[in-house]
Amino acid sequence: MPPAPGDREARRQDVSQAVWHVLADKGFGGLTLRAVASAMGVSTGMLMHYFPTKRALVAHALDLLEKRTAERPRRERPAEGLGTVRVMLLDILPLTADDTARNRIWVSSWDLALADDGLGVEQADRYTRLRSTIRPHFEAARSLGELPATADPERLAATAVAFVHGLVVQALFDPGRFPVDVQASMLDDFLASIAPAGPDAAVARPVPDQ
Repeated sequence: MPPAPGDREARRQDVSQAVWHVLADKGFGGLTLRAVASAMGVSTGMLMHYFPTKRALVAHALDLLEKRTAERPRRERPAEGLGTVRVMLLDILPLTADDTARNRIWVSSWDLALADDGLGVEQADRYTRLRSTIRPHFEAARSLGELPATADPERLAATAVAFVHGLVVQALFDPGRFPVDVQASMLDDFLASIAPAGPDAAVARPVPDQ
């Protein structure tokens, strides 16, 4: 007899918690049906009712990671323009223990996404969505005169995402060289480099607390 809808949803929540526990502990490299089943204290056979293949488990884990990322605490955003761009990019960087753990999981997922066309397309879509959330704030910055009238918000959004994810990788591999204050300073330097001289919104911001 199949479980009632409510029971099944509750069980899926249990599975998701176990998947997240394994990801936080071992990354995507250690994400297996056996590891998740062990974290739940159940058999792999039971788990396969929800994820018949490793790929199905990985796809769920990526969706769960995106959901957890979207629900994370955010810094308060200032007025429109480069100030908001700065805060959005700070929210991506590994400036806290939780942000560091989440970024380690994301980076560990890239190898899987590169090896699977379907997962690769989904990852590309995530980057498209990220750029689309940042682009309107570059548009606002241009309207406010914080950027040159010739600035291309689409290109700037792509450049900003590329910059901040490059900084994420360096900070994860060499945290001693890229502590919180250095990451924030490099971000401010980046924003200042794309703006006319002297925009208060892009520079001289306080370093975020860890």
